[in-house]
Amino acid sequence: MVSESLDSISTNTGRFPVLRHDWCEVLRPEAIAFVNKLVAHFGPQVAGLLEERAKRQLKFDAGMLPDFLEDTRKIRESEWRIGSIPADLHDRRVEITGPTDRKMIINALNSGANVFMADFEDSLCPTWFNVIQGQANLMEAVRGTLAYSSPEGKSYRLNDSTSVLVVRPRGWHLPEKHWLRDSKPIPAALVDFGLYLFHNASELLSRGSGPYFYLPKLESHLEARLWAQVIAFSERSLGLPRGSVKVTVLIETITAAFEIDEILFELREHIVGLNCGRWDYIFSFIKKFSRRANFVLPDRNSVTMTSHFLRSYSLLVIRTCHRRGAFAIGGMAAQIPIKGDPGANELALARVRADKEREAGDGHDGTWVAHPGLVFVARDIFDRLMPTPNNLHRMREDVTITAADLLRVPEGDVTEAGLRNNIDVGIRYLAAWLGGNGCVPIHHLMEDAATAEICRAQLWQWVRHESRMQDLRTVSLKLVRALLAEQLTKIRAEVSESAFTAAHYARAAELVDELTASPEFEPFLTLAAYREID
Repeated sequence: MVSESLDSISTNTGRFPVLRHDWCEVLRPEAIAFVNKLVAHFGPQVAGLLEERAKRQLKFDAGMLPDFLEDTRKIRESEWRIGSIPADLHDRRVEITGPTDRKMIINALNSGANVFMADFEDSLCPTWFNVIQGQANLMEAVRGTLAYSSPEGKSYRLNDSTSVLVVRPRGWHLPEKHWLRDSKPIPAALVDFGLYLFHNASELLSRGSGPYFYLPKLESHLEARLWAQVIAFSERSLGLPRGSVKVTVLIETITAAFEIDEILFELREHIVGLNCGRWDYIFSFIKKFSRRANFVLPDRNSVTMTSHFLRSYSLLVIRTCHRRGAFAIGGMAAQIPIKGDPGANELALARVRADKEREAGDGHDGTWVAHPGLVFVARDIFDRLMPTPNNLHRMREDVTITAADLLRVPEGDVTEAGLRNNIDVGIRYLAAWLGGNGCVPIHHLMEDAATAEICRAQLWQWVRHESRMQDLRTVSLKLVRALLAEQLTKIRAEVSESAFTAAHYARAAELVDELTASPEFEPFLTLAAYREID
């Protein structure tokens, strides 16, 4: 386990020396003790919930479909509302997300967005350096002292007025292999949450804000209940006022969509809203029904938020949140500005505008963007269509969503172009991830683990069910391997041989192959790839 000293950190691969002064501050004995206390109290419950996930998946594999829970009907049908929302979270019309490196934090907090979500999850490769240095960077950001000088000599500093800071810890499913307790990795979520809360809660409250979190990848209200218990325990342990910790939950699994009321209810003292995590939601849809031939999705690029099952889930989030007094935040615009091609850039921006106009028009209270260049594009639309700080007054009582709506498989084709794109993005993203970077611009889109998950999940699904492409050919493992080799050759031709080797492309292609060929669907590619990094 991590010892409560600063000499070194015991890991499952050896001794990792603590060399940096700011790391010593992050890993103060009291902070280590607090995280260990969380693990002692809640580690077994995390393990139990993950076992329940696995059991539920077996039922889906056997043909069961999710539905609204009968034993929680009273929660859905009774009238209740969530608790208070802090003043600095009343207007969330534009939120920007990104990992926790210094330059990213500064640019995001200075971007003009209302909220910056500093991410320890899908856009961060969880090397030990990234995890601990990210905590150190956030400590400086909270105190307004964060600065960065680029190798070219450019200086970056925080503005006097910045976005509200919200932190996303890793999901319940991810372990932290560098922090052992009883010779076993501890839940990574408790590391990210515990360290940030310990170091920053009092400072944030003294500045008129608070410790705010995004909670990812919940699959049930029981997982939300565990977070509520962790938060209440942490507030008592640290002497924080009750209800200081506020959270927004990402509804990014198909099972969570059937338990929206219940998730809000379990976290009602702490929750302020829900977010439509569209990419993980699509991945979850594939994963949960991966063994069913009648749930095969078409090309990733054709599965948009106008698809019936995604539009239904979005509207259900809005109606349910507003009924309970909670915000409903829209999904990510993954586009990034295209320099040097005004025509292509305008087409990309037109797609962003259409997406944000749909969200604001439907009644979302805000939206996500992945690049500072899109902040004012999204803001202009929400300013025009949402002149009030939020849309909580729009109750959307006209919306009625059934289980059939949430489970309707979108129409569309599987194409060679879609197959090649999944392979290409899979290789390029995993190569970057193995090199320590979890947020990667590829083909003018900001790809993270969630979008890469869709790519590799579709490869597995299409191969397993021998999906027929638009040209009538069948997707087979042989075809995928041939295209993998072609794409690897193409990438090798783009870069020098030394750069090709250093960038882990060959190993990334092997991982794509292994994930596609596996007889079992790997629950998360990050679990498979985590073994490869320090």
